[in-house]
Amino acid sequence: MDGGLTITFISVAMFVGTFLLGFIPLLFQLSKSLQFVSILGAGLLCGTALAITIPEGVGLLEDSWKGEQETSNIVHFTATLGLVIHAAADGFALGAAVATGQVTVQVIVFFAVILHKAPAAFGLVSFLMHGGLEKKYIQGHLLAFSAAAPVVAIATYFILYANQLSATGVGMLFSAGTFLYVATVHVLPEVSSNRTGQPTSDPEQPSGAETHRHGHLGLLESLTLILGVGLPMVLALGLHDD
Repeated sequence: MDGGLTITFISVAMFVGTFLLGFIPLLFQLSKSLQFVSILGAGLLCGTALAITIPEGVGLLEDSWKGEQETSNIVHFTATLGLVIHAAADGFALGAAVATGQVTVQVIVFFAVILHKAPAAFGLVSFLMHGGLEKKYIQGHLLAFSAAAPVVAIATYFILYANQLSATGVGMLFSAGTFLYVATVHVLPEVSSNRTGQPTSDPEQPSGAETHRHGHLGLLESLTLILGVGLPMVLALGLHDD
């Protein structure tokens, strides 16, 4: 499939999926099992960054250097682009993944992003509901949240595709860094704080989660995290690029 069609299809699917997932807290009361989705998503982000995006990004940079092309301006441009759209890092990661042309990378990054965005959509809507915001305004916030990553994904793909290997490699490395940051600095500490019973105003906190006295992951949570970290490697072994 052509790269332009691929990124369009993925972006539309991500927008529709995120928007529909965000409606769930408006219709049903969520249980504490949502935190396991957050932990699995964090594991997928770590595993995808370490096993897929970093090796792929380094490989693309090596290929571009072998061609002895001038790449300094492209690298600076990509770094600036990354800083500007840091708030839409999921979309950047998807756009960079599709720009590689590697089906394995595209599939794994897509699943990692979706599993990260699902709890975020739940948490955003739940946070707004607890704040007493009217339903029509909540839907507007959800629409903006759902559209951000797809728009950035499409823009990132066409920008990186035009600059070929070196810019795409830097984009993959940047997205790997954002994956690791989100998983280790945001999601996992937040889940641990939920277990301690500490209050938080973070809109991405899973609603309905019961509090516990211990500030560390339990056995089941740890196994869920390990599963998430290992899943990208298993998928990479089962998927083959043309």
